[in-house]
Amino acid sequence: MSTARATATAEQIDPPRSSPDLDVRELEKRTRLMRIITRLIAVSDLGSREIARRAGLPVQKISDLLAGKLEHLGVDELHALRRTLELEAP
Repeated sequence: MSTARATATAEQIDPPRSSPDLDVRELEKRTRLMRIITRLIAVSDLGSREIARRAGLPVQKISDLLAGKLEHLGVDELHALRRTLELEAP
């Protein structure tokens, strides 16, 4: 079997993954923001529902963030959360 045919067969079985979230710089930025936000949440007196309401996001987004599911949050959403929590900081 030729290499080209083997590759084509392998791609049919397991197609190559294409994801815009794999940009390293973007992922590093989101990871940094996630760490900052989770620390701010930890020292905040606000609950997840209140944080989500003030940031204008669904509560599930907060849950995803705390579970480390970065692929569910965009940079804009992370910045909104950070601004919301920094306004509440003493």
